[in-house]
Amino acid sequence: MDPKYSQAADQFRSSIRQFLDENLPADWQGVGALAGEAAATFTAEWRIKLADRALLAPSWPKEYGGGGLSELEQVIVAEEFERAGVPTGGSNDAFSIQMVGNTILHWGTPEQKAHFLPRIISGEDVWCQGYSEPDAGSDLGSLGCRAVLDGDEWIINGQKIWTSAGQWANWIFVLCRTDMDAPKHKGISFLLCPMEQPGVEVRPIKMLSGDHDFNETFFTDARTPKANVIGEVNAGWAVAMTLLGFERGEAAATQPIMFRAEWDKLARKAAETGANQDPVVRDQLAARYIEVEIMRFLGMGTLTRFLAGHQPGPAESAFKLYWSEYHKRVTELAVSVCGPAAMVTESTAKKSFHSDLPGAANDAGSWVGAFYNARAGTIYAGTSQVQRNILGEMVLGLPKEPRPA
Repeated sequence: MDPKYSQAADQFRSSIRQFLDENLPADWQGVGALAGEAAATFTAEWRIKLADRALLAPSWPKEYGGGGLSELEQVIVAEEFERAGVPTGGSNDAFSIQMVGNTILHWGTPEQKAHFLPRIISGEDVWCQGYSEPDAGSDLGSLGCRAVLDGDEWIINGQKIWTSAGQWANWIFVLCRTDMDAPKHKGISFLLCPMEQPGVEVRPIKMLSGDHDFNETFFTDARTPKANVIGEVNAGWAVAMTLLGFERGEAAATQPIMFRAEWDKLARKAAETGANQDPVVRDQLAARYIEVEIMRFLGMGTLTRFLAGHQPGPAESAFKLYWSEYHKRVTELAVSVCGPAAMVTESTAKKSFHSDLPGAANDAGSWVGAFYNARAGTIYAGTSQVQRNILGEMVLGLPKEPRPA
């Protein structure tokens, strides 16, 4: 279950640490310590350095701009970057590289790989995700966004929702119904669509925290070339599930490190406020510590499967379900630890997908921001209810959930 690091792997780790030492300021505390504009500038410049060093997509083949690294070397890069408090890419690279890039590598034609993958590395193409719809979120197979072939182009009409970081993207991978008469999980195609055209409109969704991370996306006779289908026409469900596996599986490398660092930060806050003198708070801190250590072993199990050559699958839903429910509990505890200060502060958190960025202040405003963001963690990337259904039906082999007549 525990991946072993060879001497060669330790030498590679040293080379990554040397790269970080040479490219980060001597007083570096983490990207979360930077102000908004400074953080954005650093991330953009850092992304260029990663691309030049072939560390932006470390496991991709070198011919497409990747590093050609092994799975274990990729894990080491993720571990060292998380410990140093630096991003592994830009704001949309979770969609561009981890999701659609890996999916194109797995399902794409040689022509699609040669065209799209280098443009992802260069930053010319910036991606977002078009899966959920107002009437097809938890039940993705019921999606209604349609695409009709018109000569050499697909014409797309419909709506997507919760389009994370869509305001910064110029391409979207979108699930569309291309056979209206087929059963709901069939007749779906995985299309790549340019967003900078009159038929695509992105509208912001404001959150309780005041942030704008999500959007609605509307397609009105939007067009994309006929060749921009990944996999077979009307067989996009398998492609979509592969992408979700990459989304949920690769997080096992970094999230246990991140959540342990977050727990350490909370323990310091509890000592600072004196909340750790309360026996109930101490019990809760201990419980969260046990849970974050369990998460580390779950992550090791996922990594071990990757290192053995297994592609991510439905079993990775266990990890997503675990961390998202855990993060609700630990941030609820954090708000209690902060006490009355949490009632009168505004969110000051500079968030990654799931928590404060490394180096962010250990204050009530930061923890309130993490608390807000943790609510969303049980919804995006598949709700907790959906994860339980996947595990029950596809991993444990339990009967399918009853459907209404």
